[in-house]
Amino acid sequence: MANYDMVIIWVLCIQIVAGLYTIHEEFEPSTFFESFDFFTAEDPTHGFVDYVDKEEARSGGLIAQGNSSVYIGVDHVNRALGRGRKSVRIATKKEYNQMLVVLDLLHMPGEACGSWPAFWMVGSDWPENGEVDIIEGVNRQAENRMALHSNWQCMIDIRGYSGTAVTQNCFISAPDQPANAGCGISGPEGSFGAQFNRQNGGVYAMEWDDEDVLIWFFPRDGIPSDIVSRKKLDPREWGVPTARFHGGDCHVSSLLGPQRLVFDTTFCGDWADSDWGSSSCGRLRPRCTDYVATEPGAFRDEYWEIDSLRIYSKDRPPTTATTTFHVSCSGRATH
Repeated sequence: MANYDMVIIWVLCIQIVAGLYTIHEEFEPSTFFESFDFFTAEDPTHGFVDYVDKEEARSGGLIAQGNSSVYIGVDHVNRALGRGRKSVRIATKKEYNQMLVVLDLLHMPGEACGSWPAFWMVGSDWPENGEVDIIEGVNRQAENRMALHSNWQCMIDIRGYSGTAVTQNCFISAPDQPANAGCGISGPEGSFGAQFNRQNGGVYAMEWDDEDVLIWFFPRDGIPSDIVSRKKLDPREWGVPTARFHGGDCHVSSLLGPQRLVFDTTFCGDWADSDWGSSSCGRLRPRCTDYVATEPGAFRDEYWEIDSLRIYSKDRPPTTATTTFHVSCSGRATH
């Protein structure tokens, strides 16, 4: 082989190795809630919800954990009074910067009118540090809505992912979009809510690096083998992402600061309220809050059941070349 050809192959191999991720942190079910803070203030999205602390959540059956999974639910027994229906919002105690997050869900909320569940990440200085919504939807939505919210003008590409662009400007005050819409991409049917649960759940993976934020959705029967084996992960082998937040004027490294991972389920509020009348939910009650307050049984299935949550960090690429080749560098996908 010519020296020139060897250099080219070596460079390709460097790119592949640089894309591998190893486990950085795993949130074990038995100690899961020790890694999270419980939010108990008024809902910033104006939801009809009463977020409770850890002690009340546990005593009220809103959280539970075992050796194999974690449960995060809502009050589905009592009529809602005061601030609204009792629920849980938790955020990681730690902040993270550039990572690969893999969430295996056995069940998610999103089957009931009035609910607004989300799994997302947000900086402590919002909106300066930005926000990424990995899973989000309202009112029996069938498709997941992923989004990036920034405090700066940023237009994402409309190619490079399998989802459907809903809004392109990530700026929270974009003049041609609803307030705080951000740049949104809709996933396939079955990526959210009732249909997701009927398929025995699935996996969401989010990769954040200097150039992109990429999100993949894998149904239960389509999870990549490296995720199943829990070994080193290579997102370049996973095919086209469901969402890609990237563009000529979108420099992710400057849009996002350190982030905390968040799970929550709120009710009504800015988004679910505005969608209420245009969805089938409007036939149940004239107002979202009336339904949420008086129909506790409707929210029995509004819970997260987490099989695993892991954070991976990228391996450092090798710093010296080698003339011995043990891997094939052909056929790898790139951005």
